[in-house]
Amino acid sequence: MAFDEAKIYIRSGDGGEGLVSFRREKYVPRGGPSGGDGGRGGSVIMRVNPKMNTLNVFRRRVHFKAPTGGRGGSSNKTGRDGKDVYIDVPPGTVIRDAETDQVLGDLVHDDQQIVLAKGGRGGRGNARFATASNQAPRIAEKGEPGLERWVKLELKLIADVGIVGVPNAGKSTLLSVISNAKPKIANYPFTTLEPNLGVVIYDDQDVVFADIPGLVEGAHMGVGLGHSFLRHVQRTRLLIHVLDGESENVLADYSQIQSELALYDEHLAERPQILVFNKIDLPDAPARYEALQSLLAEQGVELMAISAMTQHNIKPLIQRAFAVLAELPQTTATTPEEDMRVYELEEDDVTFEIVREDGGYRVSGKRIERAAAMTQWDYEQAVMRFQNILETLGITRALEKAGVQVGDTVYIGDHELEWSD
Repeated sequence: MAFDEAKIYIRSGDGGEGLVSFRREKYVPRGGPSGGDGGRGGSVIMRVNPKMNTLNVFRRRVHFKAPTGGRGGSSNKTGRDGKDVYIDVPPGTVIRDAETDQVLGDLVHDDQQIVLAKGGRGGRGNARFATASNQAPRIAEKGEPGLERWVKLELKLIADVGIVGVPNAGKSTLLSVISNAKPKIANYPFTTLEPNLGVVIYDDQDVVFADIPGLVEGAHMGVGLGHSFLRHVQRTRLLIHVLDGESENVLADYSQIQSELALYDEHLAERPQILVFNKIDLPDAPARYEALQSLLAEQGVELMAISAMTQHNIKPLIQRAFAVLAELPQTTATTPEEDMRVYELEEDDVTFEIVREDGGYRVSGKRIERAAAMTQWDYEQAVMRFQNILETLGITRALEKAGVQVGDTVYIGDHELEWSD
């Protein structure tokens, strides 16, 4: 597992069962129903912990389950609520549904939270079912089942400036000389396998720079771990594009990186850039720089010559980066799909589907499956109430239209029911 990716299982707690109970006071000859409601199940909540930097913690723990709500008590006592489970993640974490890949949330700010699985509500006790015509109901509900799902976590570093370029262009060296970062540096491609962060302080201001590992052709399609690297660029407000002065074809390198950025996310093509020609101290580099500068000038692109190794022109580069940032909005750049900050269930509770299955009929639908799970099948009144729900939702008529006969098996959730008049 990479430090910036994880897959975990979450499950909220079931609601507690409602209670069937009646008053038994000595001097109350006709005590009424007194069964209390079950407690709410615990929810699974994800929150930002600013002290975390990676997702490594999820190598050791993958399953997160919230406790069940307590059972209702006599004398109309409500059961205890299940304790919520909090999962801490670093700022910049994107949460996706593992099955559909839908973005559930994008946690950026300190202490930001999102409820990923809400705890099931507690079942109602028999005191809640008392009416003028039924003053002693023997009916209660089971708790609502909790929600479960697998979710994927993706960490996108939050940095003001991203340093990009082909492998071995000198990005890590540049970060090391302008900031407090100490990345691994060597003269061969793919020295950097994970992004590095460094804080650059200038004129009483501090800015976070990120060294993004080298991008190769096809990175937007995942070649060379391209997806893992490119997603970190999406958070930045400014890019410093480092060109390798040793390269035989610097212009091709420049075009390759520009294409990979645009193909991965069209908004990255519009991100402000500072283009720098590194390793200007090498013998053949000045001639390459002059030729490239002339070609780019025709396109209106400004090129800056630096040497990260000898620190030539490093201070002017820092000054320019801070000047550009001062003109840009302070908000963290995100893609449109990540504007979703809160996840809410939008599935229609009332809809259902009927299909033939194993010589019977399978009824699927969120509301009816939830009602079946919460029904106390040991009580006749509870069964009659469930039949009323079938009629209210139109399921009875739909089953009859589908050809259900007396004695046929009807499957609803985990329950098998025998159809009767």
